[in-house]
Amino acid sequence: MTTPALDLASLTPLPYHQQVVDYLKTREPAVWSWASSLVVQQEHAQDVRAQLLRDTYRLSPDSHPDAYHACATALQQLQIEAPATLYQAGDGAMNASLFYLAGEVHVVFHGPILQRLDAQELLALLGHELAHYRLWSEQDGDYLTADRVLNHALANVLAPPSLEQTARLYSLHTEIYADRGAALVAGGPGPAITSLVKVHTGLVTVDAASYLAQARELDGKDAPVSQGVSHPETFLRSHALDSWWQQAPDMEAWLQRRLRGPLALDRLDLVGQVDLTALTRGFIAAFVNAPAMQSEAIGHQVRSFFPDWKDTEPALDLNTLDIERIDASVHEYLHFVMLDLCLVDPDLREGALLHALRTAQRIGSADAFITRLKQDLKLQKRELDPLTRALKAEVDTWTQ
Repeated sequence: MTTPALDLASLTPLPYHQQVVDYLKTREPAVWSWASSLVVQQEHAQDVRAQLLRDTYRLSPDSHPDAYHACATALQQLQIEAPATLYQAGDGAMNASLFYLAGEVHVVFHGPILQRLDAQELLALLGHELAHYRLWSEQDGDYLTADRVLNHALANVLAPPSLEQTARLYSLHTEIYADRGAALVAGGPGPAITSLVKVHTGLVTVDAASYLAQARELDGKDAPVSQGVSHPETFLRSHALDSWWQQAPDMEAWLQRRLRGPLALDRLDLVGQVDLTALTRGFIAAFVNAPAMQSEAIGHQVRSFFPDWKDTEPALDLNTLDIERIDASVHEYLHFVMLDLCLVDPDLREGALLHALRTAQRIGSADAFITRLKQDLKLQKRELDPLTRALKAEVDTWTQ
């Protein structure tokens, strides 16, 4: 085994994990208290034990010494002190899963995975599953509690889309964390990547370097955001793991782009809602800080959005509103925010609309804003032309 480029101190929860924990703790304290209660933990333990007895075959160290030896190595590498039991499930798809119980490790193998993986791949697989255990055990079980809250909420058919998105993204980030644990245990990303591909394809032989080259072909400015429901796509996981192992300087920003993407109204999660609220406040603070927007009516309208609004509200740097931060749906949302403020005071309407058009130009959506003026305000050409001419004159001045 080669000496890993990273050590166990590098295996930390991702920022998204902590953001979700902080949100649930502060905004849903009653639900958090319930999910972390001893009663819920005891009920969960009873359900897990019953499911393991009912649905799996318990493996023994005598019958499967290689698997238990690999598990013991992974436990040592991840500094987990807990007895481990391994199981074989009856279904046919290759996979493995951890059944979490505090102070006990229970790993279930699915399909012919023990026969398909070599020794290093098996070590990586167990490192991945035991990394789940390590994450769930950290910070007094906060990350497990957050997972439990989200999954319980999803059981309600009336769960809002934001909760579904949060649970999905929380799971995707958890798998990225566990992949890192796999690499640490195996001494590098190679065995973790080949085990992923074997599970995904059923192949007997996989070349990690070849697959990484293939995965990188899918990266670039227009690379799509992950559509994974519980796990990121295999190519994305492989690229993310290798980048982390190589300590790529832009790795966290890259991961943000590929897992979450820019703010988009149709996929807002709980964290995204907080981000959009803060963005809206900052945007309004920047927008109303102009002579064309100084009126009592506009001030009242701002406070109808945010009753706790302060005159010292920090303004957003509009130059940060690029395609990596917000998508077209959020641009459209900001257009409506501007129109709400522009139309509240008839005496300032013309100057306010020009200011809004100027702002739309700065954030790269002037054409879309003009379309909104035509469709929603029914502005005719004779009304639009003075605005667009004035904007063009200003833009020409900026570029001189």
